Amino acid sequence: MRFPAMLREERGSSPVEFVLVGTLLTVLTLAVLQLALAVYVRNVVHDAAVEGAYHAALADTTLEEGADRARTVITQAIGPAYAGDIAIGTSEAFRHETVDLRIRTSLPVIGLIGIPFALEVEAHAPVESLGDE
Repeated sequence: MRFPAMLREERGSSPVEFVLVGTLLTVLTLAVLQLALAVYVRNVVHDAAVEGAYHAALADTTLEEGADRARTVITQAIGPAYAGDIAIGTSEAFRHETVDLRIRTSLPVIGLIGIPFALEVEAHAPVESLGDE
């Protein structure tokens, strides 16, 4: 079976290939950038939780000051929308009091728009004591 000359002609195929491959590469690049942004947000929130927990564990600070420190770090790095749900408290671990700080925030899916409360991180710090135990 012989194809008509028009079907065997390859003129005009380069622009179509360019559009198809260019679209695929653009989508792939944007997906990698979005993944990097999500990892960055997670790292910022985790570092803020650790810093807030260690700040609250100091002998001369309160738990609320630790939560405020975490909120400040998040607000300065990625914005106040990610510093909404911060819970802080104390618990006993290995017969020693610890400060526990938990942050729940959005996981960015498209730019900074994301799924609310899909990302949760926790940090723990031993409470500093001034007396002999």
